[in-house]
Amino acid sequence: MKKFMAMTMAMVLAMGTLTGCGGGSSDTASGDIPVIGISQYGQHASLDNCREGFLLGLEEAGLVEGVDFTIDYQNAGFDDNIATQIAQNFSANDVALMCGIATNAASACYAAAEDKNIPVIFTAITDPVKAKLDNGNITGTSDKLPIEAQLQLIREMQPDAKTIGILYTTSEPNSVSAVEENQAKAADYGFTIEAVGVMQQAEVVQAADTLLKKGIDCMTNLTDNNVVGVLDSILEKTNDAGIPVYGSEIEQVKKGCVASAGIEYVGLGKQTGLMAAKILKGEATAEEMPYETVTDFEIYVNPDAMAELKLNVTVEGAMDVTAE
Repeated sequence: MKKFMAMTMAMVLAMGTLTGCGGGSSDTASGDIPVIGISQYGQHASLDNCREGFLLGLEEAGLVEGVDFTIDYQNAGFDDNIATQIAQNFSANDVALMCGIATNAASACYAAAEDKNIPVIFTAITDPVKAKLDNGNITGTSDKLPIEAQLQLIREMQPDAKTIGILYTTSEPNSVSAVEENQAKAADYGFTIEAVGVMQQAEVVQAADTLLKKGIDCMTNLTDNNVVGVLDSILEKTNDAGIPVYGSEIEQVKKGCVASAGIEYVGLGKQTGLMAAKILKGEATAEEMPYETVTDFEIYVNPDAMAELKLNVTVEGAMDVTAE
């Protein structure tokens, strides 16, 4: 009996050892693939395009998902607390790289990654300096708005306009920076700026009513996520009031803004993905690479929205986009 039990135990231990080796080999193989944690601040077309472009950039750099990297994609739903939780989970799981799409997500990733020195790459941030994301093991791409081109476009489309309205989030450094630049440059094009700030997305629609009561001739929209998230509701009010809204990129024009001087966000994301690939390949560190600003922009117009608001002008070189 003792011999039988000893033999049985030996067999169990042997099987366990073999199973453990096999499992360990498999786990190690999957564990060798770097994980990129993508934290997207919220769901709207511009940020979705950034994510799509980011993956295209990795692919263009020759990296293959499932072989050279895997993706852990999380969406914060425009909630700062959730963005923080996502970033902390990435840090706890020791991801190889964090990608923050939009300022709040990137800031949360940077804070969570700092102790472990995990590289962070960002995209869709207007002013990385003002957001304090320009130093350390972090880099990325800026979507700084071509504000002078937008002011020129508005003047071309509305020769008699005097006052431009802007809605923005007061706690969003990028939006504050964009408002300040609009205010500094508006007089050169014969405009004054009426800006109404909000603290959270729930206040935006009511703030639009306040702005319309100030007698504005049009609105210019920033890349402010709280505002963009309820753009449909804003456009309902502005269309009823006969006030044109100028977007900051193509997706906003598709939704019903009359026009935009803006960048293309898939391209922005792709540029970010190419930078991330250098980090994953060991060709450069995030700290070594200064952030990059996309300067190329297009003029987009929505003929249907223009017709509804009786803007009977032709914008030379503009790209027509169909309303959604």
